[in-house]
Amino acid sequence: MIRINKYLAQCGVASRRNADDLVMAGRVSVNGTVIDKPGFQVDEIADEIKVDGIIVKPETDFKYLILNKPAGYVTSLSDPHHTRTVADLVRTVPKRVYPVGRLDLDTEGVLLFTNDGELAHRLTHPRYGVKRVYQVRVKGEVSSATLEKFPRGIKLPDGNIGRATAVVNRVEKGQTDLVLELTEGRKREIKHLCKAVGHPVIKLVRVDFAGITCDKVKMGEWRYLTTPEVAGLRKLVGL
Repeated sequence: MIRINKYLAQCGVASRRNADDLVMAGRVSVNGTVIDKPGFQVDEIADEIKVDGIIVKPETDFKYLILNKPAGYVTSLSDPHHTRTVADLVRTVPKRVYPVGRLDLDTEGVLLFTNDGELAHRLTHPRYGVKRVYQVRVKGEVSSATLEKFPRGIKLPDGNIGRATAVVNRVEKGQTDLVLELTEGRKREIKHLCKAVGHPVIKLVRVDFAGITCDKVKMGEWRYLTTPEVAGLRKLVGL
């Protein structure tokens, strides 16, 4: 027996978090009965699970790719409030894949996609401490004393403590280019961290996620991950 969100992730339907949304929206049925509890347990062998009336089975043909996300695209497969989503940029992939984690509408850079639900879950779970590296342009000139605040921890609006390592790349015309490295990916964490120390973000680009970069991938384009890259990701999170 496993939780329904894990089962749907294994089927390549959605990430575990988005699978919860499907359940609560009444779009999932088990043996003909619509369920509405994300913690519902299913027998992956004996039960018949449907999403929007279509039977779903665990995926065996996994796809892994990297998109160099441009600004102006929401990280979602569909969004009634935005005309452009990252799904528009990966429509040529022959399987339904979904983004691993999220990038804000105005954030650019590395965004992984897969239909491997377990890998996606582990890559985004704080327990595994997966590295994320960002190039950040902020307002003002960041002092050494301010840099030291990032690894010590800064309180976020949700009450959690955010931490990062921070290095100055360049200071010019009242702006500072930083490189920030984190091992968690809370919502708008970098923007909150920088704002909290008095240096609001002007531009944000993720240049590395779990050791995968956008080298040789043009803005708005994607490529499949290589076999060694996939193996490295799986090893990183204990698969």
